[in-house]
Amino acid sequence: MAPQYFFELSGESKDMPPAEIAGCLRAEADQYEIVAEGPGYLIASFDSQFFLGVAERLAMTHSCGRYLGAYDPDDLSGLENAELPPGTFAIRAKRYKGMMKDVDSQGLIRRIGGVLSVHNDVNLKEPDTVVRLQMCDRAHVYIEEHVTETDLLEKRKVGERPFFSPISLHPKYARALINLTGVKRGGTVLDPFCGTGGIVIEAAEMGLKAMASDFDEEMVIGCRENMDFYGLALHDFDVLDIGDIGDRFHDVDAICTDPPYGRSTKTGGEEIAEIYRRAGDAFPRSLKPGCRAGVVLPFAMEFPTMELEGMSLQRVHGSLSRHYHVFRALERARMFNKERA
Repeated sequence: MAPQYFFELSGESKDMPPAEIAGCLRAEADQYEIVAEGPGYLIASFDSQFFLGVAERLAMTHSCGRYLGAYDPDDLSGLENAELPPGTFAIRAKRYKGMMKDVDSQGLIRRIGGVLSVHNDVNLKEPDTVVRLQMCDRAHVYIEEHVTETDLLEKRKVGERPFFSPISLHPKYARALINLTGVKRGGTVLDPFCGTGGIVIEAAEMGLKAMASDFDEEMVIGCRENMDFYGLALHDFDVLDIGDIGDRFHDVDAICTDPPYGRSTKTGGEEIAEIYRRAGDAFPRSLKPGCRAGVVLPFAMEFPTMELEGMSLQRVHGSLSRHYHVFRALERARMFNKERA
């Protein structure tokens, strides 16, 4: 039986963190099962050899690791069978959004520690293993095996780049967008509205083959400047209108893009709605059949040329929400676009 892993989700979006985990599992694991979801967590079962590949991709998970089980605060039966790695341990607890208010967290920590210390010694300052306790619908216990490096993501945010636009996606969301498509390790990722390069920066950092295009030559030049700044390489790039990407980029594994939507964005005088329509026609011509496009739009939208598989919402501020769509390319849509071209 494959082990189970607990993922502590970040709270910026209700839908995106679990969808990102599912995308990473699809990309990295041969087989997996989503065992349970609850307030602030997801539990999945898959072979341990895929754990690091999944964990190191994630942007919207605080920490994750091998799951030891869920317990009622007054009944820890079964926990005595849990096995920790050799060495010392310490327990770190978190109460999710004030849940389990009637439970004494320190008392629960002491009782869990008492059970686990039968086979391992406690070291509160420098433990060999950190055991996490998440208090929400139940008391979930897991071994912390990976923590998302948020500091590195912050170092790649918009204001840290030599060439930037204030409307660019934060690296956390750019990486999550890529993961939503389930693109496999070593695959090609195209951003046909590359702007300052935030998405292709994350793609290259993840070991994917990053490709960029934009109708604005200044953006393509700035994107390349930013890639150089981080010591990253573009697999391919060009200055292109969105309608021409299918003639230039072929059999792409994923399209991940944040098309223009603000009043201050350069569009060459074209209406935003028309840009979106033409993008929907163009995407399947570049994608491999069955592969996906992750597209950020200011409202929910469907393309007649592609299948909408899912959508996650990010509320930015009162007048702006971002909708992270995942579309899948179909063979018939690909042929439809070739006939129209």
